[in-house]
Parts: sequence; structure tokens; C-alpha cells
Amino acid sequence: MTPPAAHWIRFLRNYGPLPTNGNLFDEHINAALKRAQVRPIELPTPSVDAMAEKVAAGEVRSILIAGTAGDGKTYHARKLWERLGGDPKGWDRHEKTKTLELAGGRALTFVKDLSELTPEQGLAVLAGLESSALEPGHPVGYVIACNHGQILDRLRTFRSPADGSASRLLDDVQRAFLEPGRTIPGLMLNDLGGATQRHSFRAVIKAVTEHPDWSHCDGCQLNAGDRQCPIAANRRRAMGADDAGLFISRLEDLIDLARLNGAHLPMRDLLALVANMLLGHPDAKDNLMTCGDVARLQEERLTDRASIYRNVFGANLGHRRAMARTVFRTLGSFGIGEESTNTIDGLLVYGQHDQSLRIDFDRLVANDRVYGAGAGYLTQQAQYLEGDESAREEQTAAAFVQRLSDQRQRLFFTLPAEDAAAYPFWSLSMFRFAGDYLALQRCCEQNLAVSPHVRGRMVRGLNRVMTGLLLDNTDTIFIASSGGFSQSKISVLCDTEVPAKRVGNGAGLRLRFDQITQRPAIEVHVAPGAAASVKFDLTPVRFEFICRVAEGALPSSFSNECYEDLLAFKVRLLRKAEHVRQQQMTEHDSEPGEPTADAGELQLAFIEIEENGSGFLKRVTVGAGA
Repeated sequence: MTPPAAHWIRFLRNYGPLPTNGNLFDEHINAALKRAQVRPIELPTPSVDAMAEKVAAGEVRSILIAGTAGDGKTYHARKLWERLGGDPKGWDRHEKTKTLELAGGRALTFVKDLSELTPEQGLAVLAGLESSALEPGHPVGYVIACNHGQILDRLRTFRSPADGSASRLLDDVQRAFLEPGRTIPGLMLNDLGGATQRHSFRAVIKAVTEHPDWSHCDGCQLNAGDRQCPIAANRRRAMGADDAGLFISRLEDLIDLARLNGAHLPMRDLLALVANMLLGHPDAKDNLMTCGDVARLQEERLTDRASIYRNVFGANLGHRRAMARTVFRTLGSFGIGEESTNTIDGLLVYGQHDQSLRIDFDRLVANDRVYGAGAGYLTQQAQYLEGDESAREEQTAAAFVQRLSDQRQRLFFTLPAEDAAAYPFWSLSMFRFAGDYLALQRCCEQNLAVSPHVRGRMVRGLNRVMTGLLLDNTDTIFIASSGGFSQSKISVLCDTEVPAKRVGNGAGLRLRFDQITQRPAIEVHVAPGAAASVKFDLTPVRFEFICRVAEGALPSSFSNECYEDLLAFKVRLLRKAEHVRQQQMTEHDSEPGEPTADAGELQLAFIEIEENGSGFLKRVTVGAGA
């Protein structure tokens, strides 16, 4: 008997990481819906309403819907077509451009994909775009779906058919891509690539897990009585039914960190991720389950291998296939499952038998009978603990080590925040200080005070990088050099010292939110005034580097790239300080009656360290008469 939700699950499966996943392309979706006889996955498109309102009000005559591959450009164009009264069936016709008549004698020409146009067709479209944007009375507007690079390349090579002049839109469009919020009269730029991925992922999860065709699962025999359907179990966890949304919140944090590190996960990747989370299993065809696989997996007692906590990282696909997908490669870069602490591994290995850990083991591991300490885990744990030495070194050890990796991944998403002191879940990733970074990001964005503990650790790390000394100062920043080579690893000659916190318009360190990068930034003012500052973009990797150094790691042992970036930042600070001094000397010389320093005399400030790690300056005068 065919399970009642079989058609829906097969349709959803085609969104997953398959070699031929046509459902991820809006051009093919309607045909797939007709074959599967299911309702479409509706993703929210709030910008469509804004675009439609501006077109209807005559505020804009043309629109560029821009983004990278998979951001949903064609999907947004189709939704705008329907929102403005276009026939959905008319959109499905295989035409590169189509025109929609509007009220008042106006019209909109839709271009589904700029890259599909020939050079001649592209020239005609761009000429019309320029006319519509720059001529208020132009009757025909354009809606163009395009990649960032495509539209810029076409505009750079554009020559007007009328007089051969270069594009008049190029500079405005380039600036609008670089400066979010910048407006162009007559032309609206909807940059989908700039959307916050955290919010996009939440929308995808909601659209997939709350799809109406899940109702077919009600009463399914595969999820009744003692039978547990892994697809249904994964859906419950993705909806937050069992953990009040903790799993999705942690996953959103990872996606947010990836974005802040410069990775972009388009909507297409997020859909593939969600489908894999729900349906992934290493023993199913193409590693994605159908309803037909569930009965077999239940009989073979393999349902625990469908763990949503493994599927997040593409573990069901195997290493090679997972690394071929940007979304799994990005999430895999956090090293979750490979990193751990002695406390957490002690809980997983010995918790069942250690009375001091048994309560925590039952509460955090054994409480999950599906993907936690089930029969398979406990059997392999016993074999590992009770087997002879050779068994530990060979198959039993390898199998149990994989089980440990699986449990670390699960614990990362399930450990309560209140247990972070005993079981720090961020230590299960390569970014041990990621929680502090996210808190810093929120504080800077909302203009709130940053935790003194976080600020102090950052100052200590900056001091250790810029001096090469094990300084513990958290109230002062030493901008130091070696006297000759500004990028020397050991710098004991202090050029300038500034407070760790800027007060008013004075010198010091300020942590602020950068509207362009959407990240926190370190801004050090070497002297009073806005012009005496140097900014350092603070990515999660750079923050982790600074914190690791503050905790005692050698700079070059974590990231040579971050080390070089911070040394370059120091050079910029030294140059800015020298520039400020030159200005002050010029102003000083121009004032009559002021005393001057003795000729040939030089004041040097050497950094010395007390036994408690606190650095202080020892000033020495060098030169004639010293």
C-alpha cells in the first residue's frame, strides 16, 4: 500500500542535493507540481509588494531584480508578474521577454534572465531601460532579473544605438550595489543577494515544515504505535516542537556566522539544506529517503542514521558529495563533530557508569531515544569500554568514534544555554568564542554597551599581537614598533598609547556597527577628533583569532592570514599617529612664543612587564644633553 504522503515526499526530495534537482529552478517548478499533484512551496516575497506599489504609484518605471545564482530572481519576477495582474499560464510560455499592459497606457517588459539574451537583444533592452529610467514620460518600463556581474558587464560595454554614448546608469547602479539604501530616480534596485540569510532560512523552514501536504501523513501506519517514522521525527525537530526552537536557533547562528565571514547561501542552497535535513539517510537511494524507504529502515533498525543533526552537515551524502555543495562545505567548516572538550567527551563515554555524571548523561544524552543514547549507541559504547585493546584500536573503536562525532553534533544543537558553563556548546566548534561575537554584533547593531569581559579580552589580544609580548593590560592599547621595521613580531618601543574605551570625542577604542559590511568594526582613535581614526573590519574569524591570542595561543599557530591583517592594521595606526604628530608640530611651529624642544633630543617609551603581566612605559631621553 502506497503511503498517503508519498507524492509530497517525492516532490520535496527533488529539492534536495540530487544530481538532477529541477525543483530548485523556478523555470521547471510548475511542470513538477503538475506531475506530483501537490501544492507549491510558497516562500515569502515581501519585496514584491513594495515593487508593485511603486510601479502602480508611478514612483519607479523600471526594476532590476539582482542577485547571485539561486537567490530567487526569476521567482520574484514571476510573483511580481502575477501581483500586477499577469496570467500565470502566460508566464510559463517559453519566451525570453514578455510584456504586461498596465493602467494608463503604460507597459512593463519582463526579462526572465538577462544572460539568456543575445548581445543584440541585450542592447535593445538596456537602451529601453535607460530611456525608461531617465525619461519621466516614457511609456514602457522594464523588470530585469540579472546577476550582479552580468548587468554591470553589459552596462560597461553598452553604447547607445542613437549616438554611441556610454551608459548613463553604470555609476549609479555600481554605487547602489555597494551602498545599500541608495536610490536611483526612476529605477528600483532590488538586491536579493543582500538579504539577511538568517531571516531567509527561517522563512524556508516555515514554508517547508508547515506545507499543507504534510497533512497526508496523519494516520500513516509508518508512524503509528511503536513505529517511529524518521521523516516525521526530523520534521518535529525542525519545527521546534520538542525543544522550543533551540535547534533552529543554533543553526541560524551558524548561518549568520557564515554570512558575517563572507559566505553567501542563496535561497536555492537553503532549500536543498532543509530537504536534506528532513530526508537524509546514508542507506537510501541517492542518500535521500522516500516513504518507500521508511518501512525497510524500520525493519533493519537503521532509523537512527537519519539524524537531522548529521544531515545538517551533509553526513548522509559522504564527504565528497557534501563538499561539492556550497551549503554543506560552509557549515562543515565549523568543524562540529570533530571538536570537543574533555568534559563533554567524558560525559559521552563514561556518563552512564560514572555516578557523578549519570544525572547529566540521562538528562542530556539518554533522554533522546531516537538520536541520542539508543540501543545502537549503548551497545557500541559497551563493546568499546569492555573490549580488549586490539578491539579498541580497530573496527569497534572506529565505529564508536563515529558515534561520538554524531553525538557531539547533536549536543551542539541540544545543550541548553544554562549548561554552557559546564558543557560549553561553542567549544564543539572551531569558533569557541562565536557566542561572544554574536552578542557583540547585536550590541553594536543596537548601540548597546559591550560586555566589559568581551572588550577586555579583545584589548588584551590586540596588545599581544601588536607588541609580541604577553601583556595582560585591558585598559590601555599600546601601538608599538621595533624602531625600524613596523611589522616586526616583537615590538617593545611604544609609539602611542590610547585608552581601551573612547570617551566623547577623545582618543581611544570604539566598537561600532558598520552599515556597509553589516559587521562590528574596531575603530581606534589615536588622537581626539574623527579624522584621527583607523578602522578594522571584525569578521568572526578575526574575532576568534584575537580571543585565542588573548587566551595564550601563539598568533601564527591559528591563522597567518589574520596575523598579517592585524599587523597591517598596526602599520596603519602607526602612520596615522605620525600624521597627527606632523600636523601638531606644524600648528605648534606656527604659534609664536611657544617653547621648542632641545635640538637632537629624542623621547623614547619602552614597554616593560611587571610580574603580574601588566605592561607599563619606561621613558628614556636620547640625544645631545640627555
